[in-house]
Amino acid sequence: LFRSLLLRDHLVAADLAWVSGDVPLPGDYAAKTRYRQSDAPCKVEAAHGNLALAFPAPQWAVTPGQSAVLYRGEVCLGGGVIQ
Repeated sequence: LFRSLLLRDHLVAADLAWVSGDVPLPGDYAAKTRYRQSDAPCKVEAAHGNLALAFPAPQWAVTPGQSAVLYRGEVCLGGGVIQ
């Protein structure tokens, strides 16, 4: 039971900052939600000024207040604070 409470397949992040200044279009990317985590495949979805990510596999301990960082390949696009 407790393990299932620590797994999430989606998140919303706010206070966004983008390296290029451009907001990524909806589509397939990779993200990290924890320091030293491997990149996890995800989809960016529209979220009314926030960043909404959906993961095909549940992610461990997605925690409000931590950062969600978005990547396209090896390129860091930016991210925001998990809500």
